[in-house]
Amino acid sequence: MRILVQKFGGTSVATAERRESVASKVSEAVHSGYSPVIVVSAIGRSGDPYATDTFLSMVKGICPDLPKRELDLLMSCGEVISGTILVSTLNSLGLEAVLFTGGQAGIITDKDFGDARIVRVEPGMILEQLAIGKVVVVTGFQGTTEDGQITTLGRGGSDTTASALGVALNAEAIDIYTDVEGIMTADPRIVEDARTIDTVTYNEICQMAYQGAKVIHPRAVEIAMQRNIPLRIKSTFSDAPGTLVTNMCPARGVGTDITTDRIITGIAHTPNVTQLRVLTGDVQDQHLTDKRIFKAMALADISVDFISVQPEAVLYTVRDEVASKAVKILLNMGFEPGVVPSCAKVSIIGAGIAGVPGVMADMVEALSDSGVTILQSADSHTTIWVLVHKENMVTAVQTLHKKFRLGV
Repeated sequence: MRILVQKFGGTSVATAERRESVASKVSEAVHSGYSPVIVVSAIGRSGDPYATDTFLSMVKGICPDLPKRELDLLMSCGEVISGTILVSTLNSLGLEAVLFTGGQAGIITDKDFGDARIVRVEPGMILEQLAIGKVVVVTGFQGTTEDGQITTLGRGGSDTTASALGVALNAEAIDIYTDVEGIMTADPRIVEDARTIDTVTYNEICQMAYQGAKVIHPRAVEIAMQRNIPLRIKSTFSDAPGTLVTNMCPARGVGTDITTDRIITGIAHTPNVTQLRVLTGDVQDQHLTDKRIFKAMALADISVDFISVQPEAVLYTVRDEVASKAVKILLNMGFEPGVVPSCAKVSIIGAGIAGVPGVMADMVEALSDSGVTILQSADSHTTIWVLVHKENMVTAVQTLHKKFRLGV
């Protein structure tokens, strides 16, 4: 049995016309000899009648502190609605389909309501239906605990569902359908000559997703990578080949100039972050002081990023919306933090960065020539990050896209 997992996002199932486009993709898979397993998100986006955020807004005004268990019950409804409507569409077009919730599909999670992790997948019921020729539709974004409690998988959870099913079913591929034609070298709303990337590695796309690219959730990539199952990012509304995500690394010739080969795959950005600089002084137990700071942030449920621990200072970033809370905590601890609000993290990502001299130098030179001040920097073997003022974010992204010739 040749199994293909196809995931369709909320915009793909938002209207009858778009659901017919989805049905066309499913029919094409069937006629190509595949047994399709379809994963669906809730219909539409915030403001649409059955979107997840719309459901949340209905109860937040009544009880802002509704327990996460009950919120998960509510949030799971959107996918059930879209899944039922899609099954109706497929059946009306002669494709026999059956709908499973996440729990019925065998997705077992931990008990972290609102952001559950998949523990295992028991796909027996799916395989039974595929064996008799049915198209199986599964509600994304959800599962159940060992004792049958409904959970949701956090934002981007339908991507995670698709990858988990792909691994459990040993699928030939996992197709993630969206309203764009693949992974772009940069946000096309910022960079006019941004282009679709033909092939990326799992590591590259994980980094791009973590650094701000919104097309696929990084957790989904990490799951698919466990079994080396190809991911394909495609558009529901075109026949473009999209972006293929595999372990294959782009070839690079020996001694080639970095501006004429694919050292850099793409540019990502994350706006609306605040930099905090905490002077810790020349204390005897420096590591204990650093531990206290990060422990305090964790206890307050504040996620920290872009961490730089120096002999007499600690630098890190938090989201703008929690910055005042973080500052208050630090003040109560006896620190007087330096605060730089409204920043943005801009990242260059590429599997070819490692071991290539001059990439950071080119990045710094390009930004300096464009009048962009670098507030902080860091790097790994596939990514170089810089922190800039938010008003310089667009200039920084455009400058780096041009410097590394990503539009060519």
